Amino acid sequence: MNIDQDKLHELLGKFVGDLGATMAAGTVVIGEKLGLYKAFGGPNEPVTAAELASRTDTNERYVREWLNAQAAGGYVEYDADSDSYFMTDEQAFVLTDENSAAYLPGAFILATSALKATPKITERFRTGDGLGWHEHDEGLFCGTELFFRPGYATHLVNEWIPSLDGIEEKLKAGAKVADVGCGHGASTILMAQAYPNSEFHGFDYHEGSIETARKKAEAAGVSDRVTFEVAKSKEYPGSGYDLVTFFDCLHDMGDPVGAAAHVKESLAEDGSWMIVEPFAGDRVQDNLNPVGRVYYSASTLICTPASLSQEVGLALGAQAGEARLRDVVTEGGFGSLRRTAETPFNIILEAKV
Repeated sequence: MNIDQDKLHELLGKFVGDLGATMAAGTVVIGEKLGLYKAFGGPNEPVTAAELASRTDTNERYVREWLNAQAAGGYVEYDADSDSYFMTDEQAFVLTDENSAAYLPGAFILATSALKATPKITERFRTGDGLGWHEHDEGLFCGTELFFRPGYATHLVNEWIPSLDGIEEKLKAGAKVADVGCGHGASTILMAQAYPNSEFHGFDYHEGSIETARKKAEAAGVSDRVTFEVAKSKEYPGSGYDLVTFFDCLHDMGDPVGAAAHVKESLAEDGSWMIVEPFAGDRVQDNLNPVGRVYYSASTLICTPASLSQEVGLALGAQAGEARLRDVVTEGGFGSLRRTAETPFNIILEAKV
């Protein structure tokens, strides 16, 4: 081998960064679960390890080690003169405000929960079998909601729905909506809160998620216009829907073409199907970047195994891209598909018959 020392050191530097991030992921989950970030009190307010431990009823020695890990990672700041720690405005924004568009802890809960399936996925590489969503650690379910909900809260009502053809007006007047693959119901509830004249029906095959969604709808005060029911994407009941939504789930389905065909049959005349999918280009080389790395890795552990566990097992993957999604939608019977909006993490598509 002809080793270039500069390139070797650059690669080793990447490994050190990745190893640190991997180990730090668990500390972020601890901080979220124990309320350590929120207990800082606010941006630029110094707190000692002893004070933070007292506020959270935790052990000071553990808290000090945790704080040093956060400071080393740039998630909090350390003041050596006072031996105290504080958060900048930006750090507080992403670590303490669950409604911010950039709330981070949910992503780490998702990641650490997904990693628990590594031994099972390793075996699936040999057998080709799938691993269903329901077979993962339960932290994956709440972590997924906590990761995606801030983005939905920021963009769904303000940008994505207005980008659809005439749908916002229908929702304001009173429309019928099916939210398929709804999980814990974050997207369903957000729409119900914004459009009180409309009725919303959330569907997911995972019974535990539906139970949680019902509780969240009750707590949000929208249970009078929201129902949640266990149903698969090709079998959910009802017809005459003015809007059917799929949030970050079409690529997880074993038979997305069959799901598309069922959506077509369930829509009202001139209804719309809104498909929110992970941001991706159509070519592999378009996705070899930090966001693509997140999605390809998640797809290896979660999305592709989920699809392979179901009938057909098309396994689109989380980086399918718009062209591949267009093939699925048109094969399912839709006449048109257009991109109506996008963010660094999502593309928003509208399918019409």
